[in-house]
Amino acid sequence: MDLPRLRQVALVARELQPVADALQEAFGWAEPFHDPGVGAFGLQNAVFSAGDTFVEVVSPVREGTTAGRYLERRGGDTGYMAIFQVADVRSARERIAAAGIRVVWQADLADVAGTHLHPRDVPGAIVSVDWADPPESWRWAGPAWTGSPAPHSPGGVSAISVEVKEPLAAAQRWAQALGLEADREGDGATVRLVNSGQILRFMSLRSGRAEGFTEVTLAGTARTGAHEIGGVRFVAT
Repeated sequence: MDLPRLRQVALVARELQPVADALQEAFGWAEPFHDPGVGAFGLQNAVFSAGDTFVEVVSPVREGTTAGRYLERRGGDTGYMAIFQVADVRSARERIAAAGIRVVWQADLADVAGTHLHPRDVPGAIVSVDWADPPESWRWAGPAWTGSPAPHSPGGVSAISVEVKEPLAAAQRWAQALGLEADREGDGATVRLVNSGQILRFMSLRSGRAEGFTEVTLAGTARTGAHEIGGVRFVAT
């Protein structure tokens, strides 16, 4: 697997099931994994396999959650998290610390590690820098992906678009966290994950909402087309 890679994106929704149902109907994905571990954050979730990448929906089940506050700031269902996989989590964490980026949550298991970054330091989403062993596995997607990859359809997440107040500055912070470079493109900016062929696009706020990601591109999927689901535009090619 070519790393770093955008391995998972997450939406946050007031109601989980309607958004999960819409995703499944639009793309024909198999039944999702529901992770009981997210209950520690006051959430319920559904994780879909999109090729060997993942699309998650989370929804608050109690008051005072980070996800709930994010819903309020964005004024409704929206893009929430971008989870990247790196080859060496120790050096990634050292790079993140050197850049002055705060960590809000960290977990280290034998086969997976997660590092959630402070959204004020890396604007536009909750960015996480994760690691998995073997690289093709992904414990966050459930037992079928723990220790080995599960059978899966072709395709997967190839790009996201993020609306922020200062596109170039935001892109530079994401790039710092990933050990990459940001490029100005017109009024926006991009970060290219050259090894994985993925693109992160940053643009000025257009919707009148707070900062957040607004579009996910899926490449090589069985079903193509564009759909507005959970406050995010999905474009499958």
